Amino acid sequence: MPTRASSPAPGAVVDEWRTLLDRHAKVSCALEKTLQHEHGIGLSEFEILDRLVDANQGSYRMSDLASDIYLSQSALSRAVARLESDGLVHRSMCTDDRRAIFVCLSDEGRKVHQEARPTHREVLGETWDASDA
Repeated sequence: MPTRASSPAPGAVVDEWRTLLDRHAKVSCALEKTLQHEHGIGLSEFEILDRLVDANQGSYRMSDLASDIYLSQSALSRAVARLESDGLVHRSMCTDDRRAIFVCLSDEGRKVHQEARPTHREVLGETWDASDA
């Protein structure tokens, strides 16, 4: 654990924090706007699809997804409900633990992700570098 003498000055930490928040806002807003305009999904929905594509067999335990996606439980539930109503995912109960719910990628969800992924990566690359300026 750092001592007070070796800790950065409080003002420097605040400046770094604000820089990080500013960068996050710029990148997130650009991704949100472009994904919505070009693919009809928001950034949260894309992130869920992206995690499901990377997951084992396109399925993710809802509680694990909540801890990995940086959304509140209620925001995640709403985003999954939107994806489900669009036919991009479906939910299923765990056979071993009836309290657990899995979010599963549909074929249509895989297709939407495949179409949106290059857009996401392009905007991410462009805005990440530009947010340093």
